[in-house]
Parts: sequence; structure tokens; C-alpha cells
Amino acid sequence: MRTIFALLISILLFSCSHEAGLTISNPMDVERADEVIILSKDQLSEKVTMEEGLLPVFKADDKILANQLDDLNGDGNWDEAVFIADFAAGETKKIEIDFVEKEKYPEFEKRTNLRLGIIQDDHTYKEVDSYRALPCNDGFEVIAQAESVNWENDKIGFRNYFDCRNVKDLFGKLKPELILDKLHTPEMGNYHDLNDWGMDVLHCGSSMGSGGLAILKNDSLFRLGSTDVYEYQKIVEGPVRSVFELRYSGWNIDGEMLEAVERISIYPGKYWFESDVTFTGCSEGDQIVTGIVTSHLKEEPFKFEAGDFTCIGTHGVQSLNKDELGMAAIVPTSDLGKIGRTTDINFFKLGYKTVPEKSFSNIISETYYVGRECESGVPSKHYFFSVWGLDNDQWKTQEGFRKYISEEAEKLSTPLVIN
Repeated sequence: MRTIFALLISILLFSCSHEAGLTISNPMDVERADEVIILSKDQLSEKVTMEEGLLPVFKADDKILANQLDDLNGDGNWDEAVFIADFAAGETKKIEIDFVEKEKYPEFEKRTNLRLGIIQDDHTYKEVDSYRALPCNDGFEVIAQAESVNWENDKIGFRNYFDCRNVKDLFGKLKPELILDKLHTPEMGNYHDLNDWGMDVLHCGSSMGSGGLAILKNDSLFRLGSTDVYEYQKIVEGPVRSVFELRYSGWNIDGEMLEAVERISIYPGKYWFESDVTFTGCSEGDQIVTGIVTSHLKEEPFKFEAGDFTCIGTHGVQSLNKDELGMAAIVPTSDLGKIGRTTDINFFKLGYKTVPEKSFSNIISETYYVGRECESGVPSKHYFFSVWGLDNDQWKTQEGFRKYISEEAEKLSTPLVIN
């Protein structure tokens, strides 16, 4: 399946000494704002003469488009060019490419952000590009800023606890500014309280939070947590795309040792992130599962199909600010597995105490989840959505949230093409 973020589009390129161009069309009868286009260096090199020391810059309508050049394998050379453009309904847009010296490469407004800050002796936090979390078997210790790996765009913020809990959480945002670097600093204050920028809006407990991961094996759910190794690795961070990986090994499931990698990508202007999950060592019949916390949910969860995807979601007055919060996961319908809801039993109170300091149990509860087939070593994709009623009146109703999900699913199912 193709999406706008893994474009396998036909590209018409024309070139002269240091200029080239391409045309891209929107085949849908709807506007498409903040569309991210990704082109590999090989795609460009096949049609355009690439001179050493010169970098491509993309323009449309005589304006430079926000773009970045990403080194995905860490060899010091860029592998993909990424740029962002708006398309009217049915529009065909001519994109010009100029080549400039590295020193003249333009700077763009940063609309995505990653942050893993590690506590220092002076109680400040130092940002790191890679780090290994502490295991919990010798006691629990918080070493990360906001306890987590954090990622955001200009619409929403997410975090993943950087310890054996491995639960995803949410920051609702009321402004487009990037705020993660200020977490746990005097400038921000307590992010559990409502501030002018927003707040932490979600109670997770021992659920899967906002898109946590598990494996479904023999009708039992096992959280991706309490692994021997849990590592963060930044891949790229930039104005129009940020990508990182969470890497796990020593994942003991009833005596079987599994490994897992989750690659998360976030783009501007979207109320979702993209997740590519690879489990290694899973058996036939196992399923990769992502889920949504239901602890404060009073309305029934929902499910529907849109485009090439099946959506599961929740909506209702369930935020920590006691207002509307919507969460959803969409998975390719072709890969759809089991959809279910766990018990609401508090296993921590029954004595299953993984992290007593946080009243956390590794046994998953209070979660609505969706699975898809697990093929060992093969990535599986899903998208996780979240909206907050205080941010936009559309998010105050389930209908408004479902409309947005449907529109995004249709776009993801209908990539930009060349005329």
C-alpha cells in the first residue's frame, strides 16, 4: 500500500545546469494542506545531474518550500529530500529545484521536534540523540525529562515513558509553538496544570495509554515493557519531519525471547503520528497490538472503515482537564486482526506491582485495542490520532473527530501523483 509519506510517484524531471523541476498532482477533489513529499537521492539522481557540494532546494510559485535533507543511515550523506506543499482540489503543481552550496542552504521554521533530556548532577537536563534506559529490576529511577521520550508538531505532543512501563501519553496544545524543550523547567511550570500553551491531558494508569504496544499471543496480551534493553535513537529532526526509533531486546514472553523496534515519524499540521513496528521472534498467529486507554471513558468506543484503513477510537469527556478528548488508531484493513477491550480490573491492587512508585502493573487493563498480523522481522504500520476539545470546537464532538480521521485516511489512501 502506498501513502503520501512513502511516495512511489512517477516523477517528470527536466534539467539544465543547476536547475530542474517536477510536477505533482492532487487527484482528490479536496484541498490538501501541509502535504509532505519524500524523494530519495536515487530518484533525483536518475533524472538530474547531482554535483558534489550542491544541495537541492524546492520552490513553487516562485516561493521556496520548507524542506530538509535527511541522513537516515548515519553515514554523513543525505539519503532523502523532504519538502512540504499545499494543494488545491485537483491541482497540478510545478515544483522547481535549484541547487545551492551548503553554506547557502536556507533555514526554515521548525514545526516538528524531538526531545530526550537526561538528568544531570546540577538537576538540569541534557538532550541526547541516543540513550539506553535503566532497567527496573534493581529499583525504579526517573532519569528522563518529563520521564519520557517526547515528540511534537505544531498541533499536538506525545511522550513515551523512558522506563519499563513503556506507556504513551499526551500533551494537548493550545498554541503552535514547540514546547517540549521547556518540560520540567521553571519557565513552563507544572505541565499537569492548564497553562497558556496547554497541558498533559491523559491519565494512563496500567493501560496502553495513547498508542502503546503489545503482542497478542494465544488470546493473551503482553505489554512491550520490562525488556532487558530499551534504547532511544534519533534518526532525523527538522522543520518538516522528525523520526526516531525505540529499540527493545530481551523481551521475555512465556520463555520466548523477542525483539522489537518502533520507528515513529511526525509531520507538521497533523493530529497524528506514524508508527512502523517490527517484532522479531513472533510466531504464527501472533498479532502486533496498539491500544487506547479507556479509564475515564463513559461513551462506547467506535469503529469504522475509511479509505484503505480500519479505525478504532474513543471520544468523550475524558481528559485530565475534564473536557473532550479523542484518540484513535488506524491500521490497513488488509492487515486487520482482532479488535477488543480488556478488563477494567486494577491488577496493581491485586498485587501485580511492576512499579510500586507509580502504582503501575505490567498487566494491561482499561484498554481498547486493535491487532494486525505479526510477521517476524517485517514492519507493520499504523497511525495514531489525538485531538483535544479545548483546542478546536470541531474536536468537541465525536462526529467532528470522525470526520477528520476519515479525511486523513482517504488522503493516506490516495497519494499525490504525476499528470
